[in-house]
Amino acid sequence: MITSKLPNVGTTIFTIMSKMAADHGAINLSQGFPNFPGDPVLIEMVSKAMKDGFNQYAPMPGDLKLREMISNKLESLYRKNYDPTTEITVTAGATQAIFTAIAAIINAGDEVIVFAPAYDCYEPAIELFGGKSIPVQLNPPLFTPNWGEVEQKITSKTRMIVINSPHNPSGMVFTENDMLELQRLAEIHDLLVISDEVYEHIIFDGREHQSAAKFDDLSNRTFITASFGKTFHNTGWKLGYCVAPKPLMKEFKKVHQYNVFSVNHPIQKGLAEY
Repeated sequence: MITSKLPNVGTTIFTIMSKMAADHGAINLSQGFPNFPGDPVLIEMVSKAMKDGFNQYAPMPGDLKLREMISNKLESLYRKNYDPTTEITVTAGATQAIFTAIAAIINAGDEVIVFAPAYDCYEPAIELFGGKSIPVQLNPPLFTPNWGEVEQKITSKTRMIVINSPHNPSGMVFTENDMLELQRLAEIHDLLVISDEVYEHIIFDGREHQSAAKFDDLSNRTFITASFGKTFHNTGWKLGYCVAPKPLMKEFKKVHQYNVFSVNHPIQKGLAEY
């Protein structure tokens, strides 16, 4: 007899909606991928890496040149320096990065604040490691966070807050003031943060993405997760990364090395050269 660790989890809505879209020839708006292909130049670079022999295990934290490129990107966009040797890990998509961060930190009885509606991978991962997801509802039409309500939900058991900006599924974008409020609460209550930033480059109307990396006191307690698949329109490659300060990344790598160890080598090589 099996006792399910996730008794309330069924088939993900993305699987159901994608099948319906395929069955009916409809435009699929349920998953975060475009209706046009990725750059053929990048595809050729990945193909070249395969032909050049990069088909065995990559280094556990990821290809060093790719980690250096990630570090340069974060420095250029957000003026935050992350050490590519100790603070960056390449992952099998952002979802694996989120799962690994939760696995590394959350213990039985810990509470994690999650803004609802939310990407559906957060809550099962929290529950799998004995934590409890505490929802804070984002209300239409603007879906902006109510930080007073967030503070009311914080207890002595609260360990982490998960944010996602630009937000899936509403499209809401956190403002600078939102990030400052998050930083204030995280500092006061000694909380860790996961900042899911997979849509950082898909932003409109002159808005600016407010990465957690831009806020020193916040970035010092935050796992930032991002996606190459979302950025370069190759979601099936399942390649992403996590950045975090060295003490957090040390714990992250402990889980990562026994979860996937390393991820697709030729794709990393292709991205590093792109």
